[in-house]
Amino acid sequence: MIQEGALPGDRLAGMNCEERNAVQGHVWAAYFGGKPVRVPIILGTNTRYFMLNEDANPEHISFEDYSRSPEIMFDAALKFQRWARFNILQDAELGLPERWYISPDFQNYYEANWFGCKVRYMDGQVPDTLPDFADCPERVMESGLPGPFENSYARALDYYDYFLNRAGRETFLGRPITANAPSCGMGTDGPFTVACNLFNPAFVCECLGSDPGRIVRLLEFITEATIQRIRAWRSLFRMPFPVDNWGIADDSIALISTRMYREFILPLHKRIYDTFATPVKRSIHLCGDATRHFKTMVDELQIKQFDTGFPVDFRKVREELGPDVRILGGPHVELLRASSPEKIRLEVKRILETGIAESGRFILREGNNLAPYTPLENTEAMYHAGIEFGKICEQAPAKQ
Repeated sequence: MIQEGALPGDRLAGMNCEERNAVQGHVWAAYFGGKPVRVPIILGTNTRYFMLNEDANPEHISFEDYSRSPEIMFDAALKFQRWARFNILQDAELGLPERWYISPDFQNYYEANWFGCKVRYMDGQVPDTLPDFADCPERVMESGLPGPFENSYARALDYYDYFLNRAGRETFLGRPITANAPSCGMGTDGPFTVACNLFNPAFVCECLGSDPGRIVRLLEFITEATIQRIRAWRSLFRMPFPVDNWGIADDSIALISTRMYREFILPLHKRIYDTFATPVKRSIHLCGDATRHFKTMVDELQIKQFDTGFPVDFRKVREELGPDVRILGGPHVELLRASSPEKIRLEVKRILETGIAESGRFILREGNNLAPYTPLENTEAMYHAGIEFGKICEQAPAKQ
């Protein structure tokens, strides 16, 4: 029997989604209740995965068309959600939802574009920017702090108005649609990462060693602009702060030593967290190998959750951070894309046998963000291996 909303080619078209959703609901309730039964298993996907996937995007919508047309973005966002719900096996709600939730999506170029870098559209890739201030980094400060609703953020608000209008008068597959505020205005990819995007990583890293006062001035400018922008966006959408469960990213700190992180970047992170986050369940997303900084972040920033990339020594991370810090991570995305189901099964087994999940504070996911062209039989191998090897022994409730 094909589920309502499914198409004949969907991998999960014959699955009993109601029964499956009850199972994953129990897994999450046990996890957040401090008495996990097994590790939850998720997959991080974004528009890149769907856009470059022939099955999810049979119309071959380009990123340029998607990004420059609110109509195309609105329609594609709903189609991609439908496809994911009937094709990607994970501990997430499957099948038709009671309501669809969508918001404008401008990938990770929005901050660099906000500061003035031009967006480029490249075949087979997500849109991105080049370090347009590399010739003269101080040029980014010439006009003062950028307005919180300029450049990419002006377009995000325009698209949000379009989404609101259509969502208010349309349904998709018989379900109502809610347009959420653009998340791009509410957070940050991190001041160090933004600096690398604006000026190029070589300049930023070399300047830390040879002319630290210069790069500190630039980083402080980026941080102040970011704080002012997030304040304005949260005020616009009547979102109070500081709040629990708040976090940022800063992938490029994987390029520097912990001494440099503590001296130059930690104070900036502290300013951002202390402005927008209570001490309750602070989190950070860090692709690459930034694990050498984790203990500092726990001690100095009160980080309680790390969304990791690759490579990660999970045994060492758990030993250093203790049982109460939540870790998300798993097999390298290239292994998932290019390897076999059996090798993926063995990698999941290896990871879960490091002791990373013994306290029940681990979520299995790809490390990090599912690559285009990843075969679904490989992601399903990860899922089934997570169930096979991810059972949690009975123990005292984990501290929340």
